[in-house]
Amino acid sequence: MQHSSLWQWLDERIGLAEMENLAKKKEVPVHRHTIWYYFGGMTLFLFLVQVATGMLLLFYYRPSAEEAYESIQFLMTEVQFGWLIRSLHAWAANLMIFMLFVHLFSVLFLKAYRPPRELTWYTGVVLLGVALAFGFTGYLLPWNTLAYVATRVGTEIVAVVPVVEPFFLRILRGGQEVTGATLTRFFAIHVAILPMLTVLCLVLHLFLVQKHGMSVPRGVEQRGGQHAPCPSCRISCCTTS
Repeated sequence: MQHSSLWQWLDERIGLAEMENLAKKKEVPVHRHTIWYYFGGMTLFLFLVQVATGMLLLFYYRPSAEEAYESIQFLMTEVQFGWLIRSLHAWAANLMIFMLFVHLFSVLFLKAYRPPRELTWYTGVVLLGVALAFGFTGYLLPWNTLAYVATRVGTEIVAVVPVVEPFFLRILRGGQEVTGATLTRFFAIHVAILPMLTVLCLVLHLFLVQKHGMSVPRGVEQRGGQHAPCPSCRISCCTTS
């Protein structure tokens, strides 16, 4: 395959040929459970949509109690396609959580957490927790009545934690009540701390997936194949190297 001089220049410095060979080797196991293998990629795609739309929203959002709500209204009514970007961000967040739960249960269903993939499972569970934290911290950012009440109720859950309740509540709220300080803290967590944790966990998660490959259900492994069962005999008649 002929490549441009730019490709060759980059290949000498970052190894594009190795990445190309790695991409060619990647295959989704083919059997009657194949559809479940796509939900992890869908979750990653929706996360990238979140990153792209979130960066665009940052150009107009102002994280203060006096200006947050007004900046959202300006974005929705005055900025060209602002309503579309915010809607994409909101709906992609809901879909990402849905896909993440489907991916989680598919891993349970296929028993893909079996050795040596325990760490892959653990990092996935951590990513689920981080995604839920994204949703919780992002809910307050419009700074409307619904967001205020929901955050107040949500942070009250911390009050049932023994011993550390006052400390955790002050950390989340920046005081005893939900105020502008809470909004500032949630914004910092949403756009700085959680993205950093997500990148670290996601890189490790994807590395482990690449290292160990995709798990095949135990029943398919016992039959010695990855392909879909033949309609006539209902067993796997093909094997893969």
